[in-house]
Amino acid sequence: MVFKESPASIPLTLKNYLLSTHAGWYWLVITLSAITTVFVFTTQETAYPIVYARYIFGSIFVLWLPGYSLIKALFPAKELDNIERAALSIGMSIALVPIIGLLLNYTPWGIRLTPITISLLVVTVTLATIALLREHKARTKTS
Repeated sequence: MVFKESPASIPLTLKNYLLSTHAGWYWLVITLSAITTVFVFTTQETAYPIVYARYIFGSIFVLWLPGYSLIKALFPAKELDNIERAALSIGMSIALVPIIGLLLNYTPWGIRLTPITISLLVVTVTLATIALLREHKARTKTS
């Protein structure tokens, strides 16, 4: 049995859409990115119980979030299954993060922790915002 959402349940304004449950994935991406950034800049390598949380959130931040935001921006509608979206997210992250590192190599900042973290944060949040806008447009157009 497939559940279809009624057109009346989709908020028409972007503000209401942003505050609805349809944008839950967006807030999850933003929250995970913010938590990871805080962990990276505040946790020392010798703080052993909490450094493992930094490793876990850092792995999600590098291996999943950039690709998920990109895939969500490329395919805003429900064209992909969750398994396909997850697999493509990991693959696109593995492709996107080295490109960001390569571009950083030719900047004055180089490849260090701070520029990489800030660059990944900016790319992830930008792609997630583009994805949210495209998803809202696609859902309001079909209703």
